[in-house]
Amino acid sequence: MATGTAPSDADSRAARPGAATVSTGGRAADGERIAAVLREEIRTGALAAGTPMREVALAARFGVSRTPVREALGRLRHDRLLDRSARGLVVHVADDDEVLQVYEVRIMLEEEVAGQAAGARRESDLSVLRGLLGRDARLTDPPDGIRISTNLEFHGAIWTASHNPVLQDLLQRLNVHLVRTPRSTLSTPERWAEARAEHAALVEAIEQQDVAAARSVARAHMSRARDIRRALLRDAAAARVLG
Repeated sequence: MATGTAPSDADSRAARPGAATVSTGGRAADGERIAAVLREEIRTGALAAGTPMREVALAARFGVSRTPVREALGRLRHDRLLDRSARGLVVHVADDDEVLQVYEVRIMLEEEVAGQAAGARRESDLSVLRGLLGRDARLTDPPDGIRISTNLEFHGAIWTASHNPVLQDLLQRLNVHLVRTPRSTLSTPERWAEARAEHAALVEAIEQQDVAAARSVARAHMSRARDIRRALLRDAAAARVLG
């Protein structure tokens, strides 16, 4: 960014005042930590698709030189979280086909992890899952961001209950690509209540160690989310044409 040029809104999102800083501990360690922070912000949608990732602005934000920032951006590009554009590196913008492909893969993985959770869950896992169900039941018409974060936490608890680190890693990586969409499926009419009921049925199957039921509920739950996403994408495409 040239000296004396006001930062754009998109640049400000990538380099927010007061945002996380990284303590120095070697360039490689700094690069890893910066990548971890940015990856989480992409996962949660704090850094929206198309946001420019400027080395100078990020170096100022994290209080480091441009070298570890460059290393961090290289890691994120390797993970397909950043794209090269005419403006430089930007947060990856997924097309409709890619979004639906991610859903299809996640349906398979969520079915598998739910079945494994039913067979491997411990009492501590059940306590966490019951607590999350209770918390979500007390939320009355929460904003979209809260719906996204609580849903991510619930599914993360299911993954943990599987006690399968390979599946957990695959789902965490895939989930980064899934959440970077403009609107959550949980924001559509009645879906929040519907999803909470499906979550409760899934926890019940896991508690009863009913592997077949857990797999069936998880597949239906994610298939429903995919169908809603497909409808949202179709509506957005129609609006672009009419616009």
